[in-house]
Amino acid sequence: MFEIITNETLEEYEAFVESHKKGHFLQSHKWSRLKSSWQWKAVAVRGADGKICGGMSLLIRKMPVLPTTLMYSPRGPVCDVHDRETLRALTEGAMAVAKQCRAYTFKLDPDVLSSDSEFISIMEELGYKRAAESKNFEGIQPNYVFRLNVKDRTEEEILAAFHQKTRYNLRLSVKKGVQVRVCGKEMLADFSRIMLETGTRDGFVTRPQSYFESLMDTFGEQARLYMAFWEEQPIAGTLAINYGNKVWYLYGASSNQHRNVMPNYQLQWEMIRWAVETGADIYDFRGVTGDLSPENPLYGLYLFKKGFSGDFCEFCGELEMVCSKPLSFAIDHGMSLMRNVRRRIILRRNKGK
Repeated sequence: MFEIITNETLEEYEAFVESHKKGHFLQSHKWSRLKSSWQWKAVAVRGADGKICGGMSLLIRKMPVLPTTLMYSPRGPVCDVHDRETLRALTEGAMAVAKQCRAYTFKLDPDVLSSDSEFISIMEELGYKRAAESKNFEGIQPNYVFRLNVKDRTEEEILAAFHQKTRYNLRLSVKKGVQVRVCGKEMLADFSRIMLETGTRDGFVTRPQSYFESLMDTFGEQARLYMAFWEEQPIAGTLAINYGNKVWYLYGASSNQHRNVMPNYQLQWEMIRWAVETGADIYDFRGVTGDLSPENPLYGLYLFKKGFSGDFCEFCGELEMVCSKPLSFAIDHGMSLMRNVRRRIILRRNKGK
């Protein structure tokens, strides 16, 4: 039997998500505070001992013009992913919420590997459909990531496992005088400026400074801004989140100037060190391409992250429970067109700055 999380059970839900091995910052209520255009709900299931044994955060967005909503669970569910009855109850809870908010579809992209055929079989039996294979960044969340196991490992052991070129570039960065510092919100203007420069160069849409400010306010000490300085000039930066048993590299920016001093290697190393210092199990480099052909423009990003000797992980991908097939077909095609148009407009505007 499922229950919908209320103000009275929110603290218990948060503690469960943060302590579970499948816990994810995207499943936290904190993440919903950054999504002003989305409503947040969560469902939970209790075990025989009365304690929560499964949970799932639900983000709900009103669609323009039409009297319907999109419901989405980023990296949910949080539970034993082979517990059929818990997964069934969580799905029943999600469908009850979907009915309340008149959702045309429910999507989720679990933190489960594509090799987990047992989980995939259970979800398909429950009525979920898998999305088409995504090799790059077509989905809401990246389908391919690098994850570095840091549990019970020393910094020396982790460093020794890096590829030789990665260790060389890390040492070169230090030798060239790059300094990486943990900074407060006072450096977000520089970070946002460099992020815009990065997005214009690499062709992706960037977040405004206010978004990064909200992120740091919301997650507090669980969020860190790292900035790389060369001759006291900020030349690169990253934002990381430390939640539960993992540290995630969330956003990264690098200036077009001084890339030869390799600031990004030091930035990654300092975030990995944070994971080790806080006793995390995993450092997550986040998204990379699944198309490993050298001709792919994203292949360089893959090689950079691969150099830190993490595990190349392919998730099972997006799962969907369609509530209205006609609405789903019409809206999904319309949203895809709108995203492409919006992206072209923003990139053109950024290039003019």
